[in-house]
Amino acid sequence: MSQDLTTQWLTEIQSLREQVAAIERDRDAAWESAQKWRKLYNTEAEQRRTDTQLSQQAIASLKAELHKVQGLDTGALPDATAVTAIQQEIAQLESVEELKTKLVKVIQERDRLLQALKTEQDNHAQTRNNLTTALGDAIDGWTRERISLEQETQHTH
Repeated sequence: MSQDLTTQWLTEIQSLREQVAAIERDRDAAWESAQKWRKLYNTEAEQRRTDTQLSQQAIASLKAELHKVQGLDTGALPDATAVTAIQQEIAQLESVEELKTKLVKVIQERDRLLQALKTEQDNHAQTRNNLTTALGDAIDGWTRERISLEQETQHTH
């Protein structure tokens, strides 16, 4: 019976060794998988941080361009309330796309205003030319009339 008990114990020990070996293999595989996922996670996190930083830089750049386009120099805008309101409006923009859309609208408005200014300047130049011509014609007419009156006065004397 002692032989049977020894064989049983040896079989049990062998079985336990095989289980331990299998568990160690599973543990090692799980560890490798965890390392792989950790590496992927860290790579993804780093990419997200880089993307976030690039997006923040792009937003800052676009905000600076928007400030430039809108003429947010405090010297250019005497009304500090207007500057504050514009800065608050810019601060509410939450993405690069919103900022780009706003910038396009601002540039379009700027172009429209520049065109309106050019039209107004052209109209002003035309009015000035018309008034100068009319003034010249009036002076010429007044000069002719004065010469004519002087000639009449000389003939009567």
